Amino acid sequence: MTDKARARKLADRIQVVVAQTLERRVKDPRLGFVTITDTRVTGDLREATVFYTVYGDETEREATAAALESAKGVLRSEVGKQTGVRFTPSLTFVADALPDTARTIDDLLDKVRSSDAAVRTAAAGAQYAGEADPYKRPAEDDDADEDE
Repeated sequence: MTDKARARKLADRIQVVVAQTLERRVKDPRLGFVTITDTRVTGDLREATVFYTVYGDETEREATAAALESAKGVLRSEVGKQTGVRFTPSLTFVADALPDTARTIDDLLDKVRSSDAAVRTAAAGAQYAGEADPYKRPAEDDDADEDE
């Protein structure tokens, strides 16, 4: 087994090589505005998972996924040339769920802010349901009866 530092270095290098190759060599018209966000390599350095995001709607995402699958051989050979490892890892492209997750979190935060504002406005003119001092104290009359 290799150490994790070497796998991380190789993953970083693969990320750069794939991004540069997509920008310079791959001329597929289906390829949209794609960003390589992360790359992970297994411990034996045999498989690399490349995470990407695409700016656009669902049809552009599907077209970009098809373009990446068709360019997988070119990308793998370029990774092999530029990394110099004995065995070039196989590439797997996975659409990164980070933007969708971030969008969901932002929507939830907006809902919470609006509900907090509604609670704040409702609490502005609110009064206590009972007395100002809710704790019960023994009445003074009860103390006088006990002394007799």
